[in-house]
Amino acid sequence: MKKIITILPLIIFMLLSCQDKKQETNFGNLEAKIETEQDNITTVKKLLTEGDNKNTSYLDEICDPDYKYYFPSSNNPLNLEEHKQFWDAVNLSFPDLTHNVQEIFAVDDKVVARVNVSGTHQGDFAGLSPTGKFVEISQIFICHFRDGKLIALREEANMLGLYQQLGMELQLNQ
Repeated sequence: MKKIITILPLIIFMLLSCQDKKQETNFGNLEAKIETEQDNITTVKKLLTEGDNKNTSYLDEICDPDYKYYFPSSNNPLNLEEHKQFWDAVNLSFPDLTHNVQEIFAVDDKVVARVNVSGTHQGDFAGLSPTGKFVEISQIFICHFRDGKLIALREEANMLGLYQQLGMELQLNQ
């Protein structure tokens, strides 16, 4: 009985030590996950700021070679070069374009941002000559990262609201 009483505290100590190391490892993994999520949020915010500053070459720094951009109303994603050309064209149409992040959060390798975007229509856009109208719409971005690089960006935008603000009318085919 005396041997059991002597050995029992040692066994308990060993079990607790193993548990502490497992918790330290789990805590370390959690810290790394949170840091990665925050880095990804920072990247998305900077992406929007750099786009507003007409620096679409920033995409070269943050995107994976297999990057795809999914735009509303398009069945085919754009590759990196096509996305940069598209963004350059939007910046020509709306030279004062500004993204204002309303909400942003990350989970694992994804970042979701709800954004208000505004600007003045000063160049051709979607076949519409400049109207000089100030427009504001909402957008949602879903960004997928892999190994610290942006692999996919999915955008949903209130395109109907944009077209209505530009004076376009919805017509139904009969």
